[in-house]
Amino acid sequence: MIKVIDPGFFSTIQDMGRYGVQGYGIPRSGVMDRYASGLVNALLGNAKGAPVLEITMVGPVLEFTTPTLICISGALMQPALNGDPIDNNSVIAVGEGDILSFGKLKKGFRSYLGVLGGFQTEFILGSYSMYKAITEQASLAKGDTLHSAQKQDIDMEGHSKLRVNTSYLNISVIEVYKGPEFDNLSQAQQKRLFSRSYTISKNNSRMAYQLEERIKNELNPIITSPVLPGTVQLTPSGQLIILMRDCQTTGGYPRVLQLKAASDDILSQKFTGEQIKFNLITI
Repeated sequence: MIKVIDPGFFSTIQDMGRYGVQGYGIPRSGVMDRYASGLVNALLGNAKGAPVLEITMVGPVLEFTTPTLICISGALMQPALNGDPIDNNSVIAVGEGDILSFGKLKKGFRSYLGVLGGFQTEFILGSYSMYKAITEQASLAKGDTLHSAQKQDIDMEGHSKLRVNTSYLNISVIEVYKGPEFDNLSQAQQKRLFSRSYTISKNNSRMAYQLEERIKNELNPIITSPVLPGTVQLTPSGQLIILMRDCQTTGGYPRVLQLKAASDDILSQKFTGEQIKFNLITI
């Protein structure tokens, strides 16, 4: 078991998300950065979609009450075990009474902690992912106890360090496809979409990222239509909203762009004040 001494800013259990329930208005949820969470599980030898702890901006303080193996990937948050620094993307053995903590955020925005066998929380509608109104908790709280589906034998021989390319934490170019309403934009609007950089506003979350800079919008509203994580909506005020993992399932704003899957990972590691630029993928 793992005791939550301090939950950090916003820490949640996430897996690959809920599928097949969007027709009922239930968001997909799941990890924001699939690349980082996938690395954690691969290094630990877990199933690809095993539940991990998604840590946002400020890390938690956790006490382990049983021995296990852990791995951390994603944002660089200066993790430490009993006060001693540990590396991202490495399998680390922890023992009873060990304390895992995090320091100052150095790069990125979300980090992922995996344990041997994966975390075990409520399994609802095919997923362990926390989401308000679906699971009992929307995020970790002080005093919580986390359980893991720990394997009986801890074998360090099967786990090793892996050289990982973390350059995506520095990428600011977001690759996109045309959205269903893209061709309704004028040539000038289309050109403007890709000719400038956009600033992440303070309104960014697991539901959506809003951008500061605006584009003149003369499009007619659309009939409420399906949306997905990665859909870029253009509001009547000209603001661009990029939907993320906890987004709604339908929307009435024109869907002008759709992020490439890998761009979801890149964007999830950005925060207020950082800039991005769209690059159109031609098919």
